[in-house]
Amino acid sequence: MFKIWLAQQAYSLLLRLLVPAYLWRVWRRGRHEPIYRVHWPQRLGFYGAAHRRKVAHARSVGSPLIWLHAVSLGETLAAKPLLTELRRVWPGMRLVLTHGTATGREAGGGLLQDGDVQTWLPYDTPGAVRRFLRAHGLSMGLLMETEIWPNVQREAARARLPMVLANARLSEKSLRHALRLQPLMRPAAQSLALALAQTQADAERLLQAGAPHVKVCGNVKFDLTPSPHLLERGRAWAKASGRPIVLAAVTREGEEADLLAAWVRLHRGAADETPRLVIVPRHPQRFDEVAALVAQHGLSLSRRSSWRTESGPDARALACQVWLGDSLGEMPAYYASAQVALLGGSFAPLGGQNLIEAAACGCPLVMGPHTFNFAQAAELSEAAGAAVRVDTFDQALEVALALMPPQRHASMVLRALAFAQAHRGAACRMAQAISQISPDIGDRIKPPFG
Repeated sequence: MFKIWLAQQAYSLLLRLLVPAYLWRVWRRGRHEPIYRVHWPQRLGFYGAAHRRKVAHARSVGSPLIWLHAVSLGETLAAKPLLTELRRVWPGMRLVLTHGTATGREAGGGLLQDGDVQTWLPYDTPGAVRRFLRAHGLSMGLLMETEIWPNVQREAARARLPMVLANARLSEKSLRHALRLQPLMRPAAQSLALALAQTQADAERLLQAGAPHVKVCGNVKFDLTPSPHLLERGRAWAKASGRPIVLAAVTREGEEADLLAAWVRLHRGAADETPRLVIVPRHPQRFDEVAALVAQHGLSLSRRSSWRTESGPDARALACQVWLGDSLGEMPAYYASAQVALLGGSFAPLGGQNLIEAAACGCPLVMGPHTFNFAQAAELSEAAGAAVRVDTFDQALEVALALMPPQRHASMVLRALAFAQAHRGAACRMAQAISQISPDIGDRIKPPFG
């Protein structure tokens, strides 16, 4: 017990010392993404009068006030089908929605209904977390995927607030990290009322990490339905392009340079009828950096932000070899425009990005060797014939060209759609499990650490 107390105290002291650096980092990121500078005192658990009035209104309804934390864009999008099901089982439910990133907060606005509240997740110091919990008077907390924070869990347990880890995943690498920090992370996992795992392997690792109650429900990202309007927009881009499109989807730092080098090697001296490359970086703050990389490789570039939204690519864009997807909320359009997509984050040891969205849009996928963030989905996708795995970008581009013939492409499109459809239903299962948590569970929570 002393070891646990000491780890908690050391962690909290370190975070307190780092508060100035944390706030400076948030403020700096606001230079490129201004939303980071919106309501920034909320990150320390301080709330203005307008926010307090919203919370008071939400609590006055008398229905459950549910806190859901979706740190970034991917988790926020994944929360949509789960929230739909929760509102069905708890009519009148009010939501406190928190985020850690600008993209998550911007997308989260579309999930709010009248009476809901949106705010930043406070920095994980004891005081900030306590102020957050006192200010909102919550009935239950839901954390998406991997978001277990020691002081959040500690203070929630002290407040007798039941916490659920929804759509939970835990890779082997993350488990090793948690076991190395066992005095800090095991008590946090033990304080979960319930963990709703994506796969059986995730469930077993969560149990090893200390979660006492785990249930396998599947992945709610299969329940996401792409916007028909965005799919139609992407098809219009494909038609206007006049060339097949190879999409590098949600790329990460270090991948674009390798991709562009492979692209130049493959198409050196080729005619104008070569495919068009579209790159969509994961992080908006890297748009300019990726644009500069394209220029360094001697390729002409058009940025999505320079097009008029409805009219699509203009004459200048159609003359360019590469398009940069520097817009937010349009991934279904990018997938719908492409003959084939290369999965970002999988060609560097980063674990891969969400490959389910590509399948739901009917886009054949080529993925690299690193898909541990979506291990089961990647294996199932490959087994279903909706994706092909390779080791390098050179191999990926060769496979992409091989998938261009209409008959083979059409076959993979059908397999991708069938794969996405076959695994739906996780959101309903999770909502039912959450709704069955005993109303008095908060009174039975005993903080496992001091």
